[in-house]
Amino acid sequence: MKLLMLGGTEFVGRAVTEAAMARGWQVTVFHRGKHAAPEGATSLYGDRGDAAGLAALEEGEWDAVVDTWSGAPSAVRDTARLLAGRVGRYAYVSSGSVYASPPSAPYGERAPLVTGSPDATDAADYAQAKRGGELAATEAFGDRALLLRAGLVLGPYENIGRLPWWLGRIARGGPVLAPGPRELALQYIDVRDLAVWTLDALEAGLGGAYNLVSEAGHATMGEFLESCVQATGADAELRWTAPEDVLAAGIEPWIELPVWLPPGEPRDAFFSTDVSKARAAGLRCRPVAETVADTWTWLQSLGGVAPQRPDRPVVGLAPEREAAVLRG
Repeated sequence: MKLLMLGGTEFVGRAVTEAAMARGWQVTVFHRGKHAAPEGATSLYGDRGDAAGLAALEEGEWDAVVDTWSGAPSAVRDTARLLAGRVGRYAYVSSGSVYASPPSAPYGERAPLVTGSPDATDAADYAQAKRGGELAATEAFGDRALLLRAGLVLGPYENIGRLPWWLGRIARGGPVLAPGPRELALQYIDVRDLAVWTLDALEAGLGGAYNLVSEAGHATMGEFLESCVQATGADAELRWTAPEDVLAAGIEPWIELPVWLPPGEPRDAFFSTDVSKARAAGLRCRPVAETVADTWTWLQSLGGVAPQRPDRPVVGLAPEREAAVLRG
């Protein structure tokens, strides 16, 4: 198989690229050159935010393309149109955010969606931008377009900072503010499981939309944080704190305490995705302890500091705020 990876030097794109090369696929990575592509991949250079940035893709044929773009949908539109006659299938990594809020739980791929336009030239609204990207891919490729509506993505190469922040915090040891309840169910997907499923789906000729995340309750908040303690080997004490106490302290869920949302809306909707369609098509998710341990190993290889996407907010709770809540 010949794969064209749009992006492919960081997080999801890198995981897909490495998984494809492990299968013996010929992989071409189209990127801006800000980070090195995985060894063994062929690089083409260009900037999709520039009108002339697609020149390197004007020639060439591939069996499939994987696109992780999260900017303006017009970039997906232009790329997909350019490649439509020379590529077999187009996989667009979208997001569960495209579902209109709040969806009725549990919700599948037929749930109502936000509005979006393939011609939009900005990405001010993330959900609408992803929906616009879906429409752009489908417009050019029809039923050859595969839409991956990913949920929370964790694992090695993460440049958003969620799991790396928890690992770094717990590695420092001492009392750790653990937002409860401990049995709170999580839904997420290891980036490598996303990559494997995507490549399998392309080989199988699948098209259409698929929710791509673990089953609800695949892990709990307790298992997630306890895996961080085990992986780091830190002398950390998880201080489980009632969600109402966390909120009363003015702490922002998801941003200051990554991965965590308190019971109720929007948590019940966000972590209630029906993934039966993807599971029927072969989705398998590894244990949370493996995801956490492998991410810690990768993080240590970088000296403990993970890369940070410039277009995403820096996450994590300031030490003084955590200490104040623990004292209270």
